[in-house]
Amino acid sequence: MTEFDPGTHFYDLERWEDLRPDGPHLWRTLGFRRTALEPGRQVVEWDATEHYSFPTNAGPIIHGGLVATILDTAMGGACWTLLNADQAFLTGDLRVEYYRSAKPGLLRAEGRVVRKARRVIFCAADLYQDDQHIAGGRCTQIVLPAEGNAGRKRKPPPDDA
Repeated sequence: MTEFDPGTHFYDLERWEDLRPDGPHLWRTLGFRRTALEPGRQVVEWDATEHYSFPTNAGPIIHGGLVATILDTAMGGACWTLLNADQAFLTGDLRVEYYRSAKPGLLRAEGRVVRKARRVIFCAADLYQDDQHIAGGRCTQIVLPAEGNAGRKRKPPPDDA
């Protein structure tokens, strides 16, 4: 595995999912939890319930959009660890391949940075359930200035605006 130097975001004591502790948030709503974080890598686990599935003759299957969501989340976190405080990112593209159906139960997404350039970061992720490879994903993250339209924190306009 390629080793990357961490960005300043890797050392943030407050994670972005904790910035809104009382409101709805993707991690809180779905119950995602981070189980590993290192420069260029993040592992996210989720106890997928039947609430996020649809019925089939073979039993409930987790919705494919939620499979894509956990893969995207794992890759986004891996990317975030390499960025500095003056940087943000947007997903430029996302590709998901479904190898088998995900069933209700523990899903583990392992996201990693494959290559980092100045303006783009290429990531990949794999999703496992009971040690079976369920799906894989790849994405291109576009690196932007944090103060631009893609920045997570926006300054309020002046009172006289």
